[in-house]
Amino acid sequence: MPKTLVYTDLRAGFFVSLIALPLCLGIAMASGFPPMSGLITAIIGGLLVSRIGGTQLTINGPAAGLIVVVLDSVLTLGEGNTTAGVAYTLAAIVLSGLIQIALGALRAGKLSAFFPSSVVHGMLAAIGIIILIKQSYVLLGVPAETGSILQQAIAIPKAISHLNVPIAMIGLTGLAVMIFWPRLPFRFSRTLPAPLWVLCSGLLLTYHFDLDQVHRYHFAVTQFLAQSEFLIGPDFLLNLPNNPMDALYFPDFALIGTVKFWFCVFNITLIGSLETLLSAAAVDKLDPQHRCSDLNRDLMAIGMGNTLCGLVGGLPMIAEIVRSSSNISYGAQSGWANFYHSVFLLLFISLGSDLIQQIPLASLAALLVYTGFRLASPMEFAKTLSIGFGHFLVFIITLISILLTDLLLGVLIGIVSELALHGLRGLKLAQIFQAAYRIEEQEPGNFHVLVHGAAVFSNFIALKSMTGTLPKGRQVIFDLSEANLIDSTVLEFIYHFRAEYRRAGGICEIVGLQQHHAVAKHPLSVRRTLRV
Repeated sequence: MPKTLVYTDLRAGFFVSLIALPLCLGIAMASGFPPMSGLITAIIGGLLVSRIGGTQLTINGPAAGLIVVVLDSVLTLGEGNTTAGVAYTLAAIVLSGLIQIALGALRAGKLSAFFPSSVVHGMLAAIGIIILIKQSYVLLGVPAETGSILQQAIAIPKAISHLNVPIAMIGLTGLAVMIFWPRLPFRFSRTLPAPLWVLCSGLLLTYHFDLDQVHRYHFAVTQFLAQSEFLIGPDFLLNLPNNPMDALYFPDFALIGTVKFWFCVFNITLIGSLETLLSAAAVDKLDPQHRCSDLNRDLMAIGMGNTLCGLVGGLPMIAEIVRSSSNISYGAQSGWANFYHSVFLLLFISLGSDLIQQIPLASLAALLVYTGFRLASPMEFAKTLSIGFGHFLVFIITLISILLTDLLLGVLIGIVSELALHGLRGLKLAQIFQAAYRIEEQEPGNFHVLVHGAAVFSNFIALKSMTGTLPKGRQVIFDLSEANLIDSTVLEFIYHFRAEYRRAGGICEIVGLQQHHAVAKHPLSVRRTLRV
């Protein structure tokens, strides 16, 4: 490996590890797992998955998107006993990993296309809202309200009036750093990641408030607070075992014969696999060298990593988009950056465990509150609405359904809603899973991809498979003139295929769209035929 390549990957790995350290700890705590579980996952993701995976620049590790399903599994399987819930969930992670290995071997990576983009974005926004609500209590230093997520949301004003002032000061300081640090007009503000400064501010305030000792902190009474004296101490700090071997937890398969256990396995597999495939595809678009990932191989590698994580006490892992995009921005060139980031995490644990234990939980909560807001920001709502009202409607239905029920049922309701909306647009029952796609080579090197009838998310896997067989560097024409309905998911795929095919030196054009009516001005908005 050239020295320049080693240096750039080493540098990227170091800076990504600074981002990963607090996020891994925070995600583990928010998932109901011991904090070291998140670091175990990131280390396995770098040391193992980076060497056998099908991607070049992704960073593997725990992600905020899995907090909801993992925490639900701990609570459901443990029935109030967190230790038992973690052990049962580890068993679910092991089986989920084995299923992912099988899915990758069966080349099921393309199945991510079955989920419409409106449903996926609604799912991510709902996850963001749940994280934001739950972590707000940790940030404020008050016990979480019991009950549903809506009840917890309604009780937040009460939590604010009873906030623990020193803990809230730590959390709000961290949140302010996450918001304003990247916006500073200095080069070093873009080089040194904001999460690093969240940790530094948290450690300084830990020393200032003397959180190592249990004591009462007095604060001047204001009209907004219900008290002026606050109990603080080590309970608001991370608690790591002194012996690294004590961080290892092992799975318990006692519930393997129950329906609720397999429900958790399915949830972890579905959300983890979907996020991995979507993130890997998104990272490919950011790759300066425009390399394409082998999604099936990567799904198998993630499955192997998850199987090992479940056996030794780690969280499930995915290809994580935020850390991966940071990896690219820091100049990563290959999968070795992922490997190096896990090596640095190992060094941090080995040499700085005493310092890590001084990190306040409120600082980690600040990172997650910011992440939750990013997933469900007003800009995400506006972006979805710009694609069309129908797209936005399914997005909202999915979001609300998840908040009122659970992730799996909410996603299913979103998919049914999308199909019902397409039915109103003319989609026939026979077209839900079948569409007339064919490829004709009209002359040597000139391929026409002909689309008839309705081209929607539920039937375009065949199109994706067919286009995957087209030779590079030729001429490809997508003829959509005979299609009477084209949805956003299919359009996004066709546009992305055209861009990648052209980048590889081929010619690719789209014809027939001028015969369709777009429901909005956005290029990805649903198109319907103008013919009567």
